[in-house]
Amino acid sequence: MARGTRLSGATLLVTGGGSGLGRRMALGAARRGSRVVIWDVNAEAGAAVCGEIRAAGGSAEAHAVDVTDREAVAAAAAAAGPVDVLINNAGVVSGQPLLDATEEAIERTMKVNVMALSWVTRAFLAGMASRRHGTVVTVASAAALVGVARQTDYSASKFAAFGFNESLRAEVRAAKLGVNTLVVCPYYIDTGMFDGVQTRWPMLLPILQEEDVATKVLDAIEAGRRKLVLPPLVNVLPVLRILPVNAFDRLMDVLGVNRTMDNFTGRPNSREKSANGGGLPGRQ
Repeated sequence: MARGTRLSGATLLVTGGGSGLGRRMALGAARRGSRVVIWDVNAEAGAAVCGEIRAAGGSAEAHAVDVTDREAVAAAAAAAGPVDVLINNAGVVSGQPLLDATEEAIERTMKVNVMALSWVTRAFLAGMASRRHGTVVTVASAAALVGVARQTDYSASKFAAFGFNESLRAEVRAAKLGVNTLVVCPYYIDTGMFDGVQTRWPMLLPILQEEDVATKVLDAIEAGRRKLVLPPLVNVLPVLRILPVNAFDRLMDVLGVNRTMDNFTGRPNSREKSANGGGLPGRQ
């Protein structure tokens, strides 16, 4: 088991911390005694969460940062200083079939969900390595474990995020940097984003609650875990790929996995109320 990072007295930075799961993790970390740094492209959303933490007696600061802007990331990282925990949480999802999604939306998905991981992690990893201490968290998705209809660009980005974490873990282990990595792969989270999402077997694959997911992520950071899949049943999906392709496709149909996004409409006014990161359309 890798060495965990104690949150009491730690500095924790979360991207997309202005709403959704990011907000819950920020609030939860503050309750555990962390100094919290919130990055969000929506300045008002980040400031509001910062205010919540301070009102409860915690320590927090918020910065308006577009994680796809390398210069903005570098400047904000310099202002934040060293961190003990980095949570790469910012993400976008359009929920559109590939032929319906705009080129701009596809490009934005890849920039936020994939490219930004490198810019943000590079900004803090050297500092963690110099202290031989810290945790880098990558919030991926259950879509990183199996592709789903109407999520082609999103699934591709989350497969990449999963691979990013896996390769980063190999790098820090080979170099003995003393830094832990954790990938988080949750099923749909009840952020208001997925009201139309359905499953064939809802009792086996329930919509997850933000507070519960946030608590489990923070527990995993302190425990030094390297992978967190929620609910645990989702772990079986990649294993099913050993089946012949036709059998695998048929099983996905029976389970209803490829119909979950049929009624997806996104979150109303998502430009202002993103589900997990603030200010960008279709946050998850």
